[in-house]
Amino acid sequence: MKEDLWSNFHVQLSAHYAVIFTMCIADYQLLLFLNKYLPYSRNIFYRIMAGIAGIIVICLILLWFFNYIIYNVLNISKEGMPPFLVKFAFGMAANIPILLVFELIYYFQSEQKAIANSEKAKREVLLFQHETLRAQINPHFLFNSLNVLSSLIYINPDNANKFTKALSKTYRYVLSLTRQPIVSVAEELDTLDSYIFLMRMRFEDSFSLTVSKTAGFEKNKIIPLTLQLLIENAFKHNIAIEEALLNIKITIDSDYITVENNIQPSNDVDKSGIGLKYITKQYKLYGKDVIIEHTDQMFIVKIPYIKP
Repeated sequence: MKEDLWSNFHVQLSAHYAVIFTMCIADYQLLLFLNKYLPYSRNIFYRIMAGIAGIIVICLILLWFFNYIIYNVLNISKEGMPPFLVKFAFGMAANIPILLVFELIYYFQSEQKAIANSEKAKREVLLFQHETLRAQINPHFLFNSLNVLSSLIYINPDNANKFTKALSKTYRYVLSLTRQPIVSVAEELDTLDSYIFLMRMRFEDSFSLTVSKTAGFEKNKIIPLTLQLLIENAFKHNIAIEEALLNIKITIDSDYITVENNIQPSNDVDKSGIGLKYITKQYKLYGKDVIIEHTDQMFIVKIPYIKP
């Protein structure tokens, strides 16, 4: 018996390493499968039970397969060899540490990735805030606002006072962005009133704005200045005169805030669409997609809500 065992030792040893190597591959595939369909964030208990069930199945299949190869294909004698349950116990003892090692490697990789994404998100938010602030206080916007204010001081002092307060409120909201990564729809609409007042003083009766609200959704969260940038985008890319009104409509419902305007292209405008690109990137950071629809007559942007 000992002679048979030692004469087939190289076969048993090769089979042992082949089993371990195959276990590593199978455990890695099991880990990928569980991370995709049953991550720890969904249910820790079910994830652990699924992992245990997975390694049991892997052990049973591999031991059955290699036993079949050794005893039925290579015709090695079973005499003197350990029973299946003993092999299964040793297989589990080897399989559990392998899966745990893969779990630890994945955990540390996920932690590093989360830290990197967090730092990237912070940089993106700071960049957005900087660009938004720069866009709002750029010389063109400020020059137009001061021109309107200068005219109102002589023509209508009361409106000049209101204009100054609205301008002050708009800039105060912009400067508060560092403390508010997301705001409620109600807050955004409140500040938007001031911005629309500035536009009304500047463009007078050259545009119309309607807001359609469904009750109960004004507490939903969005990124600050989303509506203001979209409306500014509409003015920037379209003609707004009394003979050809620029019609802007905001619809607030259960799934989206929809901002749409009729298309009256302005030839003298920068077509880069930087404002819309920044909005899209910011919502991407929260895993949300901004829907943009462009037809011959209408330009439509649908903004998703963000869960804090």
